[in-house]
Amino acid sequence: IVVVGGVAGGASTAARVRRLDEHAQVVMFEKGPHVSFSNCSLPFHLSGIVENSNRLVLMNPVEFKKKYNIDARIQSEVVKINRVQKTITVKNILTGELYEESYDHLVLSPGASPIVPNIEGVNGKHVFTVRNVTDIEKLNQYIQTIDAKNIAVIGGGFIGVEVAENLRLAERNVSLVEFAPQILMPFDYDMVQILHKEMVDKGIELIVGDGLAKIEETAILLNSGKVLDADVVVLAIGVRPETSLAKEAGLEIGELGGIKVNANYQTSDPAIYAVGDAIEVFHRLTHKPTRLALAGPAQRQARAAADHMYGSYNRPRGVIGSASIQVFDLAAAATGLNERAAKEAGYQVDSVYVIAPDKVGLMPNSNPLHFKLIFEVPTGRI
Repeated sequence: IVVVGGVAGGASTAARVRRLDEHAQVVMFEKGPHVSFSNCSLPFHLSGIVENSNRLVLMNPVEFKKKYNIDARIQSEVVKINRVQKTITVKNILTGELYEESYDHLVLSPGASPIVPNIEGVNGKHVFTVRNVTDIEKLNQYIQTIDAKNIAVIGGGFIGVEVAENLRLAERNVSLVEFAPQILMPFDYDMVQILHKEMVDKGIELIVGDGLAKIEETAILLNSGKVLDADVVVLAIGVRPETSLAKEAGLEIGELGGIKVNANYQTSDPAIYAVGDAIEVFHRLTHKPTRLALAGPAQRQARAAADHMYGSYNRPRGVIGSASIQVFDLAAAATGLNERAAKEAGYQVDSVYVIAPDKVGLMPNSNPLHFKLIFEVPTGRI
C-alpha cells in the first residue's frame, strides 16, 4: 500500500493499515522534510506558546519504522501515477533521481496549497504563506532577524486570525485585512462582531471589506487606496486542493475542484483512494458536495479508506462542518449551517439568541456564553 502525503490523512491511513494488517508493506511519501506534523499548531510558534518548532513534528521516519514498521520517505515527491502498470514515479528532491514504486492500493492525501494572488510585489522576500513547519520557521526567523515592527496578515480565516493573534502576543504591530465584510466565515455577521471587538481591543488593526492591491517593500496598498506599514506580509487567503497528480492520472475531479470520491473514499479508479483537504465530501444538511480543510475529518476518512481495503464498509453520514477557535480570551465554535449558508441553501430559517453564564454566576470565573441557534421554519429542525 502506497500513501502520498504524510500529514493528517496520509499518516492516519498508513497507521490504520498497519493496525489491520501486520504483514502489509506500507510506503508513505512526503515531499516536504517532515511527516506527521501538527498543522493546527503552526501559528502558535510565532508567539512562543510552542517555543521549539521541533515539537510541532509529532513523528519522524525513524519512529514510523520502529513503532509501526512503516517506510516513511521524506523529501520524496510523487510526480506521476501510472494507472495501467499500477506504479508511481517518485522524485528524490535532494538528488533529483527518479524511481518507480508499485502499488496494490494507492492513497492520495496531498492536502491543499495556499492561494497566492497574482498581484504586484507578491514574490518579495518579506512575503510568506503558512502551510508547514518549514514555512513557519522561515517566517519566524525573518521576523526576528529584521526585528519586524509592523506585520500585515492578509485573510481573516482560521489561519489568518491565529497568525495575527500570535504575532500580537509577540508584541508586534499587526494589521489584519479581510476582503469580505467579516472575518471567520463559519460565524454569522452578528455573532462575529464579538470577535471583531476582541481583536480590536487587543490592539490589532482590523480592516474588513477591503482587499490587497499591491505589496511594496515597507508597506501594502489596499483596494480602497489605504496604505499600511508592513515590514512583513503573511498571505492567508485560503487554500486550493492539490489535484495536479490526480488530474494528470485522469482521475475524476468534482464540481468544486477537489478530487471526487465515493462513500468509501475511492476515486474513479477503484485501486486509488483519496482523503483529506484534496477531496470533496458530502454535506449532510445541504446534500451537496463541499470542501472541508480540517484534520479531524481527514483522520476519519483515512480510517474508513483503510477499513475498505480490508473489506469493511463505512456508512457515511456526511459532514456538518464543526470548527472551534480561540481568539485571545474568547473561545468560539460553530457547527452545521449558519444563517447565511442556510438561506443560500434554500432553507426557510429563523434563529434565537441566548446569553447565559457558562457556570453559576457567583463563581469567580463565570463568563457570558453568547449562543445562536438556527432552525428551519415551520419544522423546528435545528
